[in-house]
Amino acid sequence: MRLCIFNPEHDLCLAKGRAHYVPPRSAVEFARRDAGIMSVLYPGAVCTSVYDFQFSIFNSQLDRVVAWGWDAVVKHELMKRGVDESLLPSDEEIATIRELQHRSTVLPLQEDCHEVHSIEEMESLLSAREHWVMKAPWSGAGRGLRWVHGSLTPIDRDWLLKTVATQRCVIAEPNRREAGDRSGANLSSVADVALEYMDGVFFGYSYFKTGSGVYKENVLWTDAQIEAAFPVCEARERIEPWLAANVWHRYHGPLGVDLMLCTDGSVHVSEINFRHTMGMVAHEKLRVKS
Repeated sequence: MRLCIFNPEHDLCLAKGRAHYVPPRSAVEFARRDAGIMSVLYPGAVCTSVYDFQFSIFNSQLDRVVAWGWDAVVKHELMKRGVDESLLPSDEEIATIRELQHRSTVLPLQEDCHEVHSIEEMESLLSAREHWVMKAPWSGAGRGLRWVHGSLTPIDRDWLLKTVATQRCVIAEPNRREAGDRSGANLSSVADVALEYMDGVFFGYSYFKTGSGVYKENVLWTDAQIEAAFPVCEARERIEPWLAANVWHRYHGPLGVDLMLCTDGSVHVSEINFRHTMGMVAHEKLRVKS
């Protein structure tokens, strides 16, 4: 019997980096309410949140466990509830996932993005370009972002120093959703698309909507529609060799590469998620419906 754990609090747990962490109540309620999402990807499996899981129901029938995303918290909670450790990723595998999820991993695929370690480094970037997004290296779903316009506020400075102290650096990315640079160039985004993979194999595309960097919803377009509308094939040709050289020998599982498409036709890598994504759910829903 396959058990599928829906843990949308995964990004928060990765950021904390420890097994003993209690996610916010809102995240736990989301996991409990919408655990059925996993059944779209794994029909026939038992889908639940880790907080509602009762091992006694399964006895010896359980032979595989899948999580929305693997972290130390979900592993600890499953073991506490009686799941054999042999069915779960090792501590070393979870540490690798956490390290890969650090935003510095994807910097080789990102133009004009930088690791920032000090206020002075960030101010130097602001002298050349007015609009930036500062991102905490371990964050997701729109969390851990600060939008900077022209100069750093006292709150920006405090946030930068605290994040560097706890997460090694801050990632500075041009804010392409607003004016581009001091020359007046505007490279605002027109669409957000993701490349979805499962165990190193291309799963499909997803087209989604965001607001202020926060995921809002998926648009149910087929792969053919997305390829016809956006230059995603060229992006795949650039990204897949990098994944083959840097990721697939270290990680096996679901992976999504988020892309930002801009008005000048350029395509920028926003982030990589080493977990399941709503884009995968939308893609599979559309496939089954068709």
